[in-house]
Amino acid sequence: MATVGQLLKSKGFKIISITPSDTVYHALEVMVENNVSALLVMEADRLAGIFTERDYARKVILKGKSSKETIIAEIMTGNVVTVDPATGIDHCMRLMTGNFFRHLPVVNGDQVVGIISIGDVVKYIIEEQEFIIRNMESYISQ
Repeated sequence: MATVGQLLKSKGFKIISITPSDTVYHALEVMVENNVSALLVMEADRLAGIFTERDYARKVILKGKSSKETIIAEIMTGNVVTVDPATGIDHCMRLMTGNFFRHLPVVNGDQVVGIISIGDVVKYIIEEQEFIIRNMESYISQ
């Protein structure tokens, strides 16, 4: 069974974050600079929440708030569902699809060690299946 830790080893452990006191506008700039659709919200070394494009659309734009005046703490998603490196990829897929979110922070104890997206999970599953198929074809042709 493939784990989140294995996925992170191939994807990388890069964490892109903002603070609760940052403005939404600044968060959007960080998202564009890094070509991501979610940012972890960190307070010191603690995970305080997550900010996503969905949060922006639903809690800023549709509510008529100003991106330059609204701070992340006002609109971030708190109580974030997390997984640890030993969590199975299949469990992550069920969590994400069952709860309608696309990003999962990965924590080891109290420390954030990465973040995975539904795209990362799908890509990993496809690559794993292709590897299995190649091995089976090789075995059969021997």
